[in-house]
Order: sequence, then structure tokens, then C-alpha cells
Amino acid sequence: MPDVDPEAPVAPGPLLPLVLLVAVGGVLGSLARWALTEAFPGLGTTLGINVVGSFALGLLVGLRPHGRLSRPFLGTGVLGGFTTFSALAVQTVDASRGTAVAYLAGTLVLGTAAAALGLRMAR
Repeated sequence: MPDVDPEAPVAPGPLLPLVLLVAVGGVLGSLARWALTEAFPGLGTTLGINVVGSFALGLLVGLRPHGRLSRPFLGTGVLGGFTTFSALAVQTVDASRGTAVAYLAGTLVLGTAAAALGLRMAR
């Protein structure tokens, strides 16, 4: 199998199947996030979800899947629905000043470290 660059533009093809695949992935990721939030309510849930999502995206990018639909489904769809900036923003604004600063710093540091670990493990 030839080495395919996953960063290269997607070959032209029908757009509707791709859009539907991203939408289904988004539904699955959003449902997973909702289930975890229901099971473990609290401020730390969004931090944990975003760190796990960063790690998973690092793995995905590092593995460089060859399928035309793999990254749109898993990266944009599932992981895009699973992680969210809006929840991070709202929970940060709703927290005390010290907690908000720690939460933002923790998200940046842990998320970046998790993405780097995922990339390193995949490569």
C-alpha cells in the first residue's frame, strides 16, 4: 500500500457521505461526553474529558490512518463531539478566580502533554 499523506487534501468525491459520517461521529462523541458527565458530575469532568480527547487525537494523528474517512469520522466527528471548549469556558467563568486560573493552566498543560504523549506513542 503506498504511503498516503493524511494531511493532503481529500480526493474529490461525494460530499454527503463524508458529512453524514462526521455527523454520526459527532453524535457518538457527544453521547460519550454526556454519559461521562452524568456519571461523574463536577468541575474536573471537562478537564478529564479534554485531556483524554487530546491524547486520543494525538494518537490518531500519530497513527496517520490511511482511510479517506478515518480522520473526519474519528477526529472531527467523535473527538470533536467528545471534547468542547464551551464547557471549559463556562466552567472557568463560573469558578472562583484561583480555581479558574488553575483549571485553565491545568487544561493547557495536561492537554498539551496528553497530545504529545499520544503522538509519541503512535509514532
